[in-house]
Amino acid sequence: MWALVALQSFGGPAGQIAVMHRILVEEKRWISEPRFLHALNYCMLLPGPEAQQLAIYIGWLLNRTRGGLAAGILFVLPGFLSILALSILYTGFRDTTLVSAVFFGLKPAVMAVVVEAVVRIGRRALKTRALVGLAVAAFLAIFFLAVPFPAIVAAAALLGWLGGRLLPEQFPVAQPHAPGGSSEAPVEMALADAQVNRVRPTLGRSLRILAIGLTLWFVPLLVLLAVFGRGHVLVQEGIFFSKTAVVTFGGAYAVLAYVGQRAVETFHWLKPGEMLDGLGLAETTPGPLIMVLQFVGFLGAYRLAGGMDPLLAGVLGSLITTWVTFVPCFLWIFLGAPYIELLRGNRSLSTALTGITAAVVGVIFNLAVWFSLHTLFGSVGEMRPLGLRLLVPDWSTLNPGAVIIAIGAFFALFRWKLGMLKTLALSAAAGLIWFLGVRKLLGI
Repeated sequence: MWALVALQSFGGPAGQIAVMHRILVEEKRWISEPRFLHALNYCMLLPGPEAQQLAIYIGWLLNRTRGGLAAGILFVLPGFLSILALSILYTGFRDTTLVSAVFFGLKPAVMAVVVEAVVRIGRRALKTRALVGLAVAAFLAIFFLAVPFPAIVAAAALLGWLGGRLLPEQFPVAQPHAPGGSSEAPVEMALADAQVNRVRPTLGRSLRILAIGLTLWFVPLLVLLAVFGRGHVLVQEGIFFSKTAVVTFGGAYAVLAYVGQRAVETFHWLKPGEMLDGLGLAETTPGPLIMVLQFVGFLGAYRLAGGMDPLLAGVLGSLITTWVTFVPCFLWIFLGAPYIELLRGNRSLSTALTGITAAVVGVIFNLAVWFSLHTLFGSVGEMRPLGLRLLVPDWSTLNPGAVIIAIGAFFALFRWKLGMLKTLALSAAAGLIWFLGVRKLLGI
């Protein structure tokens, strides 16, 4: 069942949560609407992919630890296999004209998808002037001042908490972006209630879960460290994506804003255009959108194999990235699920989340601008006047084909409401037409 949910889940977390709601609440009636929303509220407080964590939580709610493991693993497995196969094809056949043409069309479409995410999340999250100001401040901080994403999250949480106390009308309690449906609870499974009620949030249980979770999380990293040394790309990926799992709040697009710039500008695992390629792959494959990190891990290890077979290094990079991204999700749920009732109705936590969500809108807008510049221009330089970071495109490298496809993608999403998958498919076809036909006719 969970693999079926994953196979029907494409794009960002909103679509995945809608699929879970339709199957688990409306069709199977395995969980009630109030409990579904309560679980979603909790998952929104956590770092990492909220759709994945929601699947683990509901699995745990229904069948304790075994249910949580089954739900979480099966929710990720189809996407993992898909991205791994596509990553291998990408590195092996990327230089062919056909593949280059497809990705040429996908990049402007992905740019439009990210902008659409900014608009969608902004409409839901920025209900007051204070929240709009917080989003603008977050964008300015990360785009012009290069403030680290974790610092922005921490500051936003603090401002949300203070704002909830001092200006409660400007910091309303955040609402989950659950899909619509009847407010009347479907039939609740008595067995699930009994199982949950038998799990008591004791200190001993919490320490056991913490010890097991941290062991599973870090032992593979220690093994890699002992075998390859601190400077190897696999160790660097394990450490970096472990940090990402802890500090990235606000869903997949917020993670991409943090990872994209670090992977390109700091570690040089991939090029700006390749990050867009990975996002295009993740948007068109089942499972969590966060699987794009697997593509980053594969490509970084493949490119910096350090004497190892590149394909083997890429597969290992894929595995370690996926492992340290998703093991923490299980830890957060298994550790915190028994305490969820204590979080219900806690206004301080809710307003802190409101602040984080508003800041994430600004962070995702930074991602949209960054992607757009590297999609439409062949060369983007950087200046630092007065300590500010300014990205300056070379206008002579403006790509007319990318501009035309981007305009078409924006019309498809915002004007014609064609949806993400249709927009990506049409843009890929447009890339083929431009690359294989129009470009040759124009002599570009």
